[in-house]
Amino acid sequence: MKRVQLAPIGSAATGVAAVAVLWELPVEWGMPPLPITGWMAAIAYLLVSNGLLLRGLQRRHATRFGAANIVTTVRSSLVGVITGLVVASFTTEVPAALLVSLAVPALLLDAVDGWVARRTGSSTELGARYDMEVDAFLLLVLSMYVAQIMGPWVLSIGLMRYAFVVAGWFLPWLRRPLPPRYWRKVVTAVQGVALTIAMSGLLPRIDIAVVAIALALLTESFGRDVVWLVRARRVESVAATTSLVDEASLP
Repeated sequence: MKRVQLAPIGSAATGVAAVAVLWELPVEWGMPPLPITGWMAAIAYLLVSNGLLLRGLQRRHATRFGAANIVTTVRSSLVGVITGLVVASFTTEVPAALLVSLAVPALLLDAVDGWVARRTGSSTELGARYDMEVDAFLLLVLSMYVAQIMGPWVLSIGLMRYAFVVAGWFLPWLRRPLPPRYWRKVVTAVQGVALTIAMSGLLPRIDIAVVAIALALLTESFGRDVVWLVRARRVESVAATTSLVDEASLP
């Protein structure tokens, strides 16, 4: 129980560390001071993400926080820093190299938390959801930065997951649990790598093709899930109709 009670302290500590990093980075990189919009975006992300994590722990009556969740929380703090810098980039110059230097460890830690969860036997539904949401938001903010370079079409990468969630509000059958599929994790990793390459500017012209291919893979992955959900809905509908017919035929 003590580990869960310490989770709020650990979350707050990583948030404070992220804010401290944001304070020092402009000095170290010779940047103008971070605008208020950048600070607001970073702090809002850290408050909301940590608040939702703690709420999830309480709702599930969790007795352990877990080493994998600690890794994900560190990664989430990096995402908070990246969020502040990307929002700031709309009004002030932010070195691409700085964002790349933060995005790379955030992407690498995505592989580490899964490995730690398997190694320590601490895999949980909450941990998987936490990891997925951090992934989704990281892709959103990276796509916001790259969209400034390549055009608004890149935002499709960051917004597709959220569009799927919103669609589920209106179509409940889209909220049905999906079967595990390793390809989803691979495709998510490809998005992060493609967007980081685009940010770096190391592959001019080629990077557009890389991002376009990543978007195509993401579309295919979501499309396959939607097809599975449609088929599952049809099977349930047929089963329900058959059951009603059978009941009606009973004497």
